[in-house]
Amino acid sequence: MASVTQHQMQKFREDGFLVLEHFFSPEECDSMRSSIQRILDGMEVPPHCRTEFSTKEEEQLQAQMQGSSDYFLTSGDKIRFFFEKGVLDERGNFLIAKEKSVSKIGHALHAHDPVFKQITHSSKVQELGRKLGLERPVVVQSMYIFKQPGIGGEVTPHQDATFLHTEPLGRVLGFWIALEDATQENGCLWFIPGSHTSGITRRMVRAAQGASTCVEFVGSEPAYDDSKFIPVPISKGGLIVIHGEVVHKSAMNSSAFSRHVYTFHVMEAEGTNWSKENWLQPTPELPFPPLYT
Repeated sequence: MASVTQHQMQKFREDGFLVLEHFFSPEECDSMRSSIQRILDGMEVPPHCRTEFSTKEEEQLQAQMQGSSDYFLTSGDKIRFFFEKGVLDERGNFLIAKEKSVSKIGHALHAHDPVFKQITHSSKVQELGRKLGLERPVVVQSMYIFKQPGIGGEVTPHQDATFLHTEPLGRVLGFWIALEDATQENGCLWFIPGSHTSGITRRMVRAAQGASTCVEFVGSEPAYDDSKFIPVPISKGGLIVIHGEVVHKSAMNSSAFSRHVYTFHVMEAEGTNWSKENWLQPTPELPFPPLYT
């Protein structure tokens, strides 16, 4: 992995995202895939935890209501399983192989799994953090996303800061690692370059006690111009650094190939307040760990 150049840093400031091909080796990618396979092999799916993960607004909220809002809300310091829509019948039984039905695993792989911990805090990630000017970055969450062949759901246009809000804004960065080639066919990311400079219009917040959903949206997502999105395919081992306010999306995976990704978010903790209204909160068991070791 070559060092990040001034030109690349400039491009990141202009575009709000940065593509670094071959940042991780094929071996590092395979070690993450093996690790997740071990986690899947041990997966127990308690009936109340059959939380289908969805990214369309009503469904996002609906998905949290199926007696499992707690399962989602308390997943910040654990390794938990979230499923694609339509993989369970009305009795909660799987219609397809359960390991093929998982949408994502989150949100603390970086804390509880040695392989993901090592990757998250690897010297090259720490070096990149310093290049990006991060003084006191902490890891707030991590996810393994499967984007299963044929059913891997669409992720509608959004900004990460909608879900991970800070004051001031501009303090959250995503690190998105392709564990296999991400193409237009299997659901690569699409970005609106330069869309990270005008704040956010929507927030997902914890709902008041006693509300029918555990989270709710405040504000609304504007209608984005489809023609402004550009596809950002990347090969296995590539890393995309994502500014918390850049608008991005991914299409449904209608191909025969999965699109596995490991992604984690860091916050610059220096001079920053993490919103108490975010669904995700640090816990006594897992305060947000420093990125730099």
